[in-house]
Formats: sequence, C-alpha cells, structure tokens
Amino acid sequence: MAEIVRMSGLTKRFGGAAPALDAVSGSVAAGEITGLVGPDGAGKTTLIRLMTGLMAPEGGELEVFGLDARRAAAAIQADIGYMPQRFGLYEDLTVRENLDLYADLRGLPRAERPEAFGRLLAFTGLEPFAARLAGKLSGGMKQKLGLACALLRKPRLLLLDEPGVGVDPISRRDLWSMVRGLAGEGVGVVWSTAYLDEAEACDRVLLLDRGRLLFTGRPSELTGRVAGRVFKVSGVEGRRRPVLARALDEPGIVDGVIQGEAIRLVVASGRDAGAVPAAVAAPPARVQPAPPRFEDAYVDLLGGGPGGRSRLAEATAARPGSGDGPGDRPVIEARGLTKRFGDFTAARDITFAIPRGQIFGLLGPNGAGKSTTFKMLCGLLRPTGGEGRIAGFDLRRDGAAARNRLGYMAQKFSLYGDLSVAQNLAFFAGAYGLGGRLRRERTALMTEIFDLAPHAGMSAKLLPLGLKQRLALACAVMHEPEALFLDEPTSGVDPITRREFWTHINGLVEKGVTVLVTTHFMDEAEYCDRIALIDRGRAIALGSPDELKARVADAANPDPSMEDAFVALVRDAGREGAA
Repeated sequence: MAEIVRMSGLTKRFGGAAPALDAVSGSVAAGEITGLVGPDGAGKTTLIRLMTGLMAPEGGELEVFGLDARRAAAAIQADIGYMPQRFGLYEDLTVRENLDLYADLRGLPRAERPEAFGRLLAFTGLEPFAARLAGKLSGGMKQKLGLACALLRKPRLLLLDEPGVGVDPISRRDLWSMVRGLAGEGVGVVWSTAYLDEAEACDRVLLLDRGRLLFTGRPSELTGRVAGRVFKVSGVEGRRRPVLARALDEPGIVDGVIQGEAIRLVVASGRDAGAVPAAVAAPPARVQPAPPRFEDAYVDLLGGGPGGRSRLAEATAARPGSGDGPGDRPVIEARGLTKRFGDFTAARDITFAIPRGQIFGLLGPNGAGKSTTFKMLCGLLRPTGGEGRIAGFDLRRDGAAARNRLGYMAQKFSLYGDLSVAQNLAFFAGAYGLGGRLRRERTALMTEIFDLAPHAGMSAKLLPLGLKQRLALACAVMHEPEALFLDEPTSGVDPITRREFWTHINGLVEKGVTVLVTTHFMDEAEYCDRIALIDRGRAIALGSPDELKARVADAANPDPSMEDAFVALVRDAGREGAA
C-alpha cells in the first residue's frame, strides 16, 4: 500500500513541559486502518492535529500526500476528513441542517449536495432521522453524523479521534463496518483509541505512551509476544475477587482480570502454567491456555498491571451480612420502575434486586433507557411508576436518607471544574455530612490513596482524564457508602487505570459494598455478578455474564464473547418487537 503519511523524528512541545510527542516515526498507508493507540495524554490528539496542518511540529519531518505539513497545510486540508474527539455538532439543528452547515464550511457546491447528502444518510443509516434534532440523537447516532460530516468530500485521508468513546457495541460495530468499507475504497484511515479491542481490529498500530512510540506494526506482531503465557482458570472455589487479588501480588503474574466465572492470567516472560499460584490452581480449578489478546501484550509491554492490593478497600470498614441469605434485605431494589417523558416511555417496568456485596451491570445500546433507570435509582429522576429502594429506604419518601447511603460517579465528569482538586474533596466531604476531624481524616485519606497531592491546587477541569476519574471516585466513596453507583466509570481511560479502578471496586465489594455499574466496555462487564440488559426501555435479559453468553452460543460460535452476547440478544429482542 502507498504511504500517504510519513513521519520521522516528529517532536512537539507545549511550553516547558515534557514533549507531547518525542521523536515519533511511522507511516499511514492508503487503504488501511492505522490505529493510533494509547492512554489519555499519550499524544494521540497532538499527532492527529499535526497531520491536519492545524499545528506545526518543532522537530522532525511530517509529509502528508508527499507535501510538507508545515508549508502546504491548505493543500493537505483539502484532501482530508477530520472528526475531532469532541465533534462540534449543533444540537439545536437537525441532522440535515448540520450536514448543510458543514457543507458550507467545506465549500461543497449546492448542486452537489442532494446526491452527497442522500449517499451519506444512506451510508450511515441516518436517512429516517434527517429531520431529528442532533441533540435528540443517541451517542452512536451522533458519531455517525460526525462521520457523515467528515465525509462530505470523499477524503484521501480520514482522521478519527476516539470515535468509539461512549458508544455501545452495536454502534461501534456499525462504525467499524462503515470505516472498513472506506478503507476498501482506498481511503487511508487513522483511528485513535484507548480501547485495545479496537486496536486489535486495525491493520497497523502506532502505540504511544507519554509522547513516546512504544511499538509500530501489525497488532498480531505485538500479541504474539505473549503467546503461551495467557491462561484461563475456571472452577475456582469461593469468591473469585480475593483469589484474583492474591494472584496479582504473586511475582510470576503480570496481569489478571475476571472473565465471567473464570480468571484470566498473564504470566511473566519465560514462565509457563507453573507460574499460576497454587492457591488459584488448586482442584477443582482447571488451568487452560487461552488465546492472547492485544490488551494482554500491551499491559505486559508496560511492565504489568497495578497489582491486587486496594488501599481504599483496606481503609473501608467491612459491612456484615451477605445480603442474599434468608431474610436479608437487598441493598438496591427496582420494583416496576417506569419513566415517561410525555408520550415517550424511557423505562418500562424495570425490576431487579441486588444483594449486599455484589456488582450488578446495567447494559444496553445508547438511548435504551439504562441511564434513565440508573438516575431513578440514584434519586436524580422521579419515577412515573414503581419504586426504587436503597438500603430499605424508599427514594420517593425517604430520598435524603437513601442518598446518604450511596456514592455516585457520573458518566461525564460532574465535579466542579473551577474548583481545585483539594476544594472538590472538601466540598463533597461537607455535602456528605462529614465534619470536623472525620472530614479532615477522610479528605487526607482520599488524597493519599488516589495520589492526588501533587495536583491538589490544580483546577479539576485541567486534569487529564485518568486523574479526573480518580478524583470523581475519591469524592464518591468519601463517606463510605453502602451502595456505589458508577455510570461508565472508565470510559476512555487506559487499561492500566481501568485495572486500578477495578482493583478498588473489587476490594470494596469484598467489604460488603454493593455496586451498580453501566458500561459499554464488554470486558468490563465480565466483572459483574449479574447483568440486566436494557433495550427500548425494557429489560430483555437478566443473568450472570456466563449465562448470557450461553444463551447465544451455537455451533458457529460455541464460545461467544460478552460483546457477541450483547449484540445477539439486542438484535433478537428487536426482531421479536418488530414481529
């Protein structure tokens, strides 16, 4: 494939800080999807902006279509499509009006617009929604509209900055199918992502960390480095979370995650199945080789995960009772929860109960009603019908008492951006009713556990995403809640930070905290004890991750992933609803 982007020793600095890009070299080929992979702050957005000519490098060389990006920015921009991370759709304009606006900006002649709009609306599946306000679209539809706007003039190079963040698995598959089709027509695509399952689907990857290039090549070349070192341990006796925590602190274990009823482990280089700790592999447990994933290799490349110890859990008092014994009261209950907005029913008759010390997942496509259900159970939305209870308190009658027993971490950063890190911690300690010595002690403890002291005076809005999420979790657990509500807590963060979060969450659950979580990251859903799958306002499936996967297993796919189960169950429910 012909190279359409070539970079050599590319360097970019902002002020006196460490380089945002540090001598990065690589290429992008026509007809391929090149993954620009790395955590928040790795330099992905900076590199994309250099390719667009919106910024100039300070060192090295960058050529796009054979043109110097410093001297020929205008000529380069005429042949690229660019979808930034926070795409600027106008929510009070319709889909078609947004296309019109971007056609004006791209100089598309009016005579060419009907054909171009018709082609793009059909390509993205947005034709039935052309008259809908952009603000009323689901997250996946907004991304498709952003893609359509970037394709108003067919580009030679398409630059997509984290298009999959916050998008459900079905919409992500649709986006991938569209972009794969464009690559098949010869368009060079750069797909920036922190999701390593997306990286694995690319033709080539540039793997960045803190501005440095760690790896460039085909994903299989990196994945092959951990071949023979990945194992699945099934049949573990007792609770999996403490077993995983102990395994992660063993010197021979590089990484590990929960995978349904099993535990997935990566052992150190030069080791084999014998490195799996005896406490994990003890009968009736079975240790079997597992196919390596790009994520396994990525974590190994970075030196391994954060270990199994959670200082947050260690500092949390244990709550007695399992919550699922005879006569035990569930900590979180939904009884026929229904919410209508005018003639539209966002959630209909949602019912489930979550015992103490369990993780319960609410999954569903964008716009399915899971966030509405979530907000009703947090006391942020008043239900039209049914009731929600937290620790036995009815959210309608005893709202204040119920809310004092829960911690809430919102999907979008909901702390006070103009307050510093320290001021946010102090504010939320007061909001949760902590005073005097206890307030000082808990604030100091959260600062220490989440390593926030070096950033204590920084405005929260200026923090990198991973630190924002740490601060949000610190504020949510300040008062040691019985129930913890996590709305896409790790969306867009890197795998190491995600593991750190789940080490804390798993540890809290072992202390008796009950967790309700929403996520679009299907590997993350494997941590849940049970899952409710929501679609079109209804609960269409309820069970453990392994039970949901078993429902869609067949001869063609005997060992489906959680993403396979999500897609199949939602599509089956859609066909039943249409029948």
